[in-house]
Amino acid sequence: MNSFTEENYLKAIYKFSLTTKKGVSTNTIAKKLNTKASSVTDMLKKLATKNLINYKKYYGVTLTSKGEQIALSVIRNHRLWEVFLVEKLNFKWDEVHDLAEELEHIKSEKLINNLDAFLNFPTNDPHGDPIPNKNGKIKNLKMINMSELKANEEGIFVYVKDSSDKFLKYLSKNKLEIGERIKILEIEPFDNSFKIAYNNQQLILSESIAKNIYIQS
Repeated sequence: MNSFTEENYLKAIYKFSLTTKKGVSTNTIAKKLNTKASSVTDMLKKLATKNLINYKKYYGVTLTSKGEQIALSVIRNHRLWEVFLVEKLNFKWDEVHDLAEELEHIKSEKLINNLDAFLNFPTNDPHGDPIPNKNGKIKNLKMINMSELKANEEGIFVYVKDSSDKFLKYLSKNKLEIGERIKILEIEPFDNSFKIAYNNQQLILSESIAKNIYIQS
């Protein structure tokens, strides 16, 4: 059985591997997990002996098929618990991450499968992240960054890249939520800010905010 810390390392490596074709560096992992590079190196050696990662000093880290399976299982648990907390216990989407971080390590396949069925097999968590099924398969949405849209184009808000409390609270304050249909009314040439319309209201978003919102046309 793997420890919570080991599972967190595998999860972090998996997420970083989605955005790089090379191995994930020790410094990248250390920054993500807020720990020292030397501590990361020690853990990577331990994970390598368990055949959970491929690790060679200075060449970065990749997951083995066994390591990826564990990472996807933890991610599945996390995202299902987030759905449960939001839909059944009325938590806000900016309140569930830390709770799900604790719940994701519960070692009961039957519990998670029953939770999945109870929630009617959701495919995405409250932030739009895809939920792996019990076989570790993920159905990714075809989506584009809102900053790529032009004036008069529109689509459904399906994913938020930045899931920090501050950003989610900003969106909630403006009642801009997953599932809203957004139309680009105008793009300001000076600073690339976006004037948008959704749910019978209008809002001006900075370019940095637009880059954290993903749309399905």
